[in-house]
Amino acid sequence: MPMLESLAKLDPQQWDALLPDSQPFLRHAFLSALEDSGSVGSRTGWTPRHAVHFDGEGRLTAAFPAYLKQHSYGEYVFDHAWADACDRAGIAYYPKLLVGIPFSPVSGPRLLGDPEAVAALLSDVVTSLAPWGLSGLHVNFTQPDSDRTLETQPGWLERLGCQFHWHNRGYRDFRDFLDALTSRKRKQMRKEREQVAEQGIAFEWREGDSLDEAEWDFVYACYATTYHVRGQRPYLTRAFFSLLAQRMPEAIRVVLAKQGTTPVAMAFFLCGAKTLYGRYWGCLAEYDRLHFETCFYQGMDYAIANGYAHFDAGAQGEHKLIRGFEPVLTRSWHYLVHPGLRDAVADFLEQERVGVHAYAEQAAEALPFRTGS
Repeated sequence: MPMLESLAKLDPQQWDALLPDSQPFLRHAFLSALEDSGSVGSRTGWTPRHAVHFDGEGRLTAAFPAYLKQHSYGEYVFDHAWADACDRAGIAYYPKLLVGIPFSPVSGPRLLGDPEAVAALLSDVVTSLAPWGLSGLHVNFTQPDSDRTLETQPGWLERLGCQFHWHNRGYRDFRDFLDALTSRKRKQMRKEREQVAEQGIAFEWREGDSLDEAEWDFVYACYATTYHVRGQRPYLTRAFFSLLAQRMPEAIRVVLAKQGTTPVAMAFFLCGAKTLYGRYWGCLAEYDRLHFETCFYQGMDYAIANGYAHFDAGAQGEHKLIRGFEPVLTRSWHYLVHPGLRDAVADFLEQERVGVHAYAEQAAEALPFRTGS
């Protein structure tokens, strides 16, 4: 069973041919840009070990984007408590193997290719975990096709999460969306947008091939600032943005917030066939309500104008809820080698699942839509 240490060793067309939809995060261009820019690798604790299967004629028939992990940062499915419990019990939790997209809490295809080849490859990886000294295999942010495969395999544990996504209900424009809200929430959003405009800030949407390197410097400075203010190191390197702009510019959108001719903030988006993904944001100074406008309202406006059915603005959420982003359940799957750990996590997940369902139901009750909208 080959494990690729770099996607550079694989023909991009072979990899992309396995993708069932146009979501940008699984594309060879995106994943290889992470590798070639140094955003993932042994230095960052995200070491590529992509599982691949070739038929007798050398054609790629199944694959998983996978990484050896020495920590749990950048995954957005939080298992730090599991690692701490293992440490107290003298069980090695790291390294582990993760199937997912680094730094991107976006649900999508994970087990790629022919179903029979996928099942065989998955079984081979699971069987190899203990000999490789790995504590487990984790598959994060799955879609129903992968769920159906994993739920039939022995030993796998399902975990639920909750995100908040905005859905375009066929709105003609942003005003049409506002008309679907309660009067109080409608006035609040209008006021927030007016407060930004009163500061002399306007917005400019750009595609990936229209930004020069100086503008990408600004984008990266904004992105990095969101980490620096929390005393953290940015996940992505500056080189990632230039490489991605070279390799898949048609999927990139950047909105620049400008005060006069001076850019002061930005938000970075990727485009799928039906979904707009808001990924990164940053501002070099403090402006009242600019975060909400740049990250949410601009994206909603753009989604309406360009016919996107959904807008996924990233992880976390109550501040999205009151702006019309609805709770959506997410799923991840976990295979743990140590039987005692597996049993303990299974008990925990059974209790957590009840809480996640209750949280999502409570959240839905707080949505700002008028009754009947």
